Amino acid sequence: MEKDLIEYIAKSLVDDSSQVQVNVVEGEKSTILELHVAEGDIGKVIGKHGRIAKAIRTVLQAASARTGKHTVLEILD
Repeated sequence: MEKDLIEYIAKSLVDDSSQVQVNVVEGEKSTILELHVAEGDIGKVIGKHGRIAKAIRTVLQAASARTGKHTVLEILD
């Protein structure tokens, strides 16, 4: 569910939505979501002073609260 949410948000923000890719790395107590976007769209996902990235992470925490697992979003180049 979290993967689909991050993918939907990222595709809504970027110009080249075909380059959006979300990989899930499962751990015992946490889940890491790795977000890959086109090089020209990284700024659109991060935003000025990281505001958009922080907002995405806040939504992700709210969505993953009911599972009890800690979910982390990493935006990769």
